[in-house]
Amino acid sequence: MNILIDIGHPGHVHLLRNTYHQLSQKGHVLWVTVKDIPIAKVLLEKYNIEYINIGKKRDSLSGKALTQLNYNYKVLRLVIKNKIEIGIGSSITLTHISKLTKMKSILLDDDDDNVQPLFVKYAHPFADTILSPSSLIGHRKSKKTIFYSGFHELAYLHPNRFTPNIEILNEIGLKKGDPFFIMRFNVFKAHHDIGVLGMSLEQKLKLVSVLEPHGKIFITTERNIEPELKKYQLLVEPEKVHSLMFYATMFLGDSQTMTSEAAILGTPAIRMNSFVGRISYLEEEEHKYGLTFGFKPDEFKEMLEKIEHLLDNDSLKKQWKVKRQKLLSDKIDVSAFLVWFVENYPNSNQIIKDNANFQNRFK
Repeated sequence: MNILIDIGHPGHVHLLRNTYHQLSQKGHVLWVTVKDIPIAKVLLEKYNIEYINIGKKRDSLSGKALTQLNYNYKVLRLVIKNKIEIGIGSSITLTHISKLTKMKSILLDDDDDNVQPLFVKYAHPFADTILSPSSLIGHRKSKKTIFYSGFHELAYLHPNRFTPNIEILNEIGLKKGDPFFIMRFNVFKAHHDIGVLGMSLEQKLKLVSVLEPHGKIFITTERNIEPELKKYQLLVEPEKVHSLMFYATMFLGDSQTMTSEAAILGTPAIRMNSFVGRISYLEEEEHKYGLTFGFKPDEFKEMLEKIEHLLDNDSLKKQWKVKRQKLLSDKIDVSAFLVWFVENYPNSNQIIKDNANFQNRFK
């Protein structure tokens, strides 16, 4: 089978890298397209995935519209030339091209409809199938949706897929058991991020002052870090961050994805932004499994109180290990499910519709 994977964000590399390699090993022919995102390209190279660069991303809505036409044109030519049968990814491009060619599109989408109205409007109607976490049941309108018991992050952080490397602690001057904190701050430039607030610089500095007496602090960020925080910047290869998060005392920031990653790894996660209360998979991780806590920008005082309460808990990581195991027992190996779903498409689509419990064989 000829298969296309489209990458629009560094997180998509993690989401689909295991699927890519497994499908390749099974004899399928794959192409990978990627927008000109430095970290995404670095990750693809680290994981030995050949790719085709389809152009730069833009921050403005008008810029996004123009570049989207360019992406569509380049991918359309690729699909026609190589007779690609299935496209998979979190990509509006694939959905559009599937309506212009014989290629079928499988859209991976873990965000609620109400937080991404433009994507819902311009991607969902054109997709052949939408795959979404079961936490989105009741929050996804499209009847094309297949719900599965998992999260995007379980495609690469499920124990079947990920083993933390303790040697990476040495690279940042730590040993096992040393307390330390990973922090992450976003720039909120996506189309659905308009009007979204994260932490202010003043809040970040206050957070650092609260944490610093309890352990070392390492900050990872999408773009330039503020000068006041430069000394805390984490300078390791991006593929090593998950091992560090596994051993971290706590994760703190305004990133949805890294909050979910920390929770799945069994590390207490604190998040502050104006998306809090609106992202179903994080709501499930918080209120069903107790692995993470979300606060809105006007709840900074409450967030600090929660952090101090957690820091007073001497058995914090042990308790989170138990919570993590509960989550893992309920969820599937998402990469194994994706490989099966793509290989058996479109029959797989009907199998899950007829019997949602079929997916439990991928636990």
